[in-house]
Amino acid sequence: MASSPDLPSAGNTPDTPGSDTPSDTPNTAGTSAGGERRGRVRARRAAVMAVPATLVAAGLAVLTAQGALGVQFAISGMPFTVTATELNGTGFEQFGGLDNMAEGSPNAGDSGGQVLIVTSAIKHATLTKLCQSVDLGGTNLLITAGSGSEKVSATDLTTDSTELSGDAAFNNIEIGNDASTLTKAGVKGPIGVFSQQADTVRIANLRQTNYATTAGVFKLPGLKLRFSDSGC
Repeated sequence: MASSPDLPSAGNTPDTPGSDTPSDTPNTAGTSAGGERRGRVRARRAAVMAVPATLVAAGLAVLTAQGALGVQFAISGMPFTVTATELNGTGFEQFGGLDNMAEGSPNAGDSGGQVLIVTSAIKHATLTKLCQSVDLGGTNLLITAGSGSEKVSATDLTTDSTELSGDAAFNNIEIGNDASTLTKAGVKGPIGVFSQQADTVRIANLRQTNYATTAGVFKLPGLKLRFSDSGC
């Protein structure tokens, strides 16, 4: 009987045309490279999509990366009041963000440990008759400074506030900027976030409810710290 032609088995492949030696393993180089390329593209797309959410959730970490804060920290979740009869600043920026409490903070309540805040950044600021108070439950920790001839001064000042009031005046103000493009105070906020900036700012009868304040340099002439029955 005539023998049937040999068929390739599962473990072998036909001879490569033009080659005297049969190939024992399939050539998977092109498939592997293509798979790796597709994997890298998918990873890059996922990373790009994650960037906006990461920036918004970062809060203070965003400012730290831009050099606004010397140290990244978790807020206590206890608000404090700041008042001044007058604030004057050069290089002003303002945008929204999130502050984060330490994990398991008893002050988190139902907030998830996050506070929606407005960050104000001022390159150089002076404040007259500064007062800061923290309600400790039955008593207040009170700090005052700048009540004499010398004013309180700060550089690279940032405040994270939930409330701000006073009589304000701005020079060369820009409203509606993307926070990632700000230039006046050297701070850049999250991309896609509404913001404003101005060359100078003056606020009379300033009153703020803050969760965080930082400064590169903070000079407090005539500083007094004490406990008091009333706050600022």
